[in-house]
Amino acid sequence: MIPVAIQLFTLREACETDMATTLKKVKEIGYQGVELAGYGDLTVEEVKKTLDQLDLFVAGNHVPLHDLTNRLNEVIKEQKILGNTRVVCPYILPENRNYDFYQDLPSILQSIQRELAQHGMVLVYHHHDFELEEYRDNESVLSYLLKNVNGLKLELDVYWIQKAKEKPVDWISRYKDQLVLLHLKDMSSDERETFAPLGTGRTDLKSILTTAQPDVWIVEQDQTDGDPFEAIKTSYQYLKNEGVVDHE
Repeated sequence: MIPVAIQLFTLREACETDMATTLKKVKEIGYQGVELAGYGDLTVEEVKKTLDQLDLFVAGNHVPLHDLTNRLNEVIKEQKILGNTRVVCPYILPENRNYDFYQDLPSILQSIQRELAQHGMVLVYHHHDFELEEYRDNESVLSYLLKNVNGLKLELDVYWIQKAKEKPVDWISRYKDQLVLLHLKDMSSDERETFAPLGTGRTDLKSILTTAQPDVWIVEQDQTDGDPFEAIKTSYQYLKNEGVVDHE
């Protein structure tokens, strides 16, 4: 059975205030692992100690591209402490979303991937809707990167695929060999088309769950209308009802 983790960006305010308590609540809900996006108010060593105490694993770690290019040695040391092998490039800054930057990006990512590979790690690319826009010759930015960076793995985000007016199952099928992580998100059924707990919106989650075979399912909700802990509890209950996680 594919394990289920939570992307801690969903709980970022709680992590900054009290990372240890946040991780304890995640465990109590039922999640088996976490995808990191910073270490909250703890050091990386303290995060690892807390995760071990709670029997939570690290599914991946979102590391800004600036850090991957400017402090890669330190990033690698942190992953070794955490026992993490999936280093995720999470976001391209707005000022860099242009033809010239994308032209150079494969060589930048390739260099990072080669260095990570020497330490038993892989580089994973997480996209948004803007990477699904055409780059050249009817090819999207994301397709261009996946084709031109040897060893690059993929973290698909089903919300942003929908936001780009495309179908998640198409992307899942097309890149099944590179897909290692998948962000499970629901899109609200109202005109806002915002983020929603799993099972409460319009996303065809059933087809996604039966089509994809990632290493880890990762629940994420970028924004919540209320308590984010209640939102991720609703999402976890949906996955239990769908048989994605075992009933206790």
